[in-house]
Amino acid sequence: MTALQLPAFLHGPLTAIENAAKVEGRRCAKHYQVDGTFPPRMDMREVAPNELVFTHNVADLHDEHPDWRLYMASEVIMSPSATMSDRHLIDIYEAAFRQTAWGALHLALSGNAPESAARTAQRLQAVLGFWDALQHGRYIHQRLNTFLTLEELLASACGWAMDAWCPEETGSTHSRIAVASERMARATKEDCVEAILRQLPHIFSFADGKKLSHPEVVTNLTAWREHLIALDNTAFERISGVRPAEVLRSLYQWDRQLDAH
Repeated sequence: MTALQLPAFLHGPLTAIENAAKVEGRRCAKHYQVDGTFPPRMDMREVAPNELVFTHNVADLHDEHPDWRLYMASEVIMSPSATMSDRHLIDIYEAAFRQTAWGALHLALSGNAPESAARTAQRLQAVLGFWDALQHGRYIHQRLNTFLTLEELLASACGWAMDAWCPEETGSTHSRIAVASERMARATKEDCVEAILRQLPHIFSFADGKKLSHPEVVTNLTAWREHLIALDNTAFERISGVRPAEVLRSLYQWDRQLDAH
């Protein structure tokens, strides 16, 4: 693909995009429920070189200005959730989105649960598969009026994955994501535990000590190793990708559990 193409409904004022995205999500879900397949490819439009693609709502302050709003793809994915409550069906739905350039990039940036190493690897590897097309975009993520290349966008939004799984810090963003995602894809539970422990000193710097009742426990690396081994599969899967926000959430949850004992 020599240019970036996005679904036409992702361009326009925010309200119009939100409505259209929900309609598209319900259409896809209904089609799948009828015959087990997703509907034919939606109307696509080429992104012009001078157009901006907003990937996060934080930096999108002009709701009524017609722009590309990739972050609104979440409405397509979330709209069927009430109908497609089965986890397996939702997984299939995501797999279909990863087969598109826009879906792959959105999923890699959005951080939607689950955050497992295996799922994160699939999302990052999908982005690599559409790298050439995605390089044609001019992106705005979380900083106002800061235009990012694809490499800069992924370094900003997915740098945590490279830090955790490719700490060598050598090579291009593309090559580091390739290495990181490959390691995630074949990681054992022990590999994930070690990756989490390596990143904990950095993650601790973001913890709000005022919210912790047991900082001497929940910021202790030895205690963390025991804690990680004791977690049930669902709880561990959620943090096995080592996304800092998820690990912090687990830290605060653990602190509250200690209060109960």
